[in-house]
Amino acid sequence: MEGNIARNKRRKRRRRGLRKTIRGTSERPRLAVFRSAKHIYAQIIDDFAGITLCEASTRGKELRDGIENGGNILAAKVVGKTLAERALAKDVKSVCFDRGGFRFHGRLKALADAAREAGLGF
Repeated sequence: MEGNIARNKRRKRRRRGLRKTIRGTSERPRLAVFRSAKHIYAQIIDDFAGITLCEASTRGKELRDGIENGGNILAAKVVGKTLAERALAKDVKSVCFDRGGFRFHGRLKALADAAREAGLGF
């Protein structure tokens, strides 16, 4: 268990470093991603106004029933596509990607690629 605590501590340190440079504005909000072992969460945030514009996760009512396992690449693709559709409905076309201290591969990459394919620019 101690290895997990150290790994999470390192991730949070990387996250703080990333957040010094990444800021979401009203023209280009921040797409923040968090992944756990069972689920993946993504939200688009305007940091200056302090509001979340839209969100999607494998725990949401719309996606919960259609996804068998919330912690795999297929689920991340569905979340990315859904988030992009919701963002475009709110007239958000471009975002800056906040990977939250996680490495950009696997589920994070799948979510980002699905959001790009659905029309979100970053």
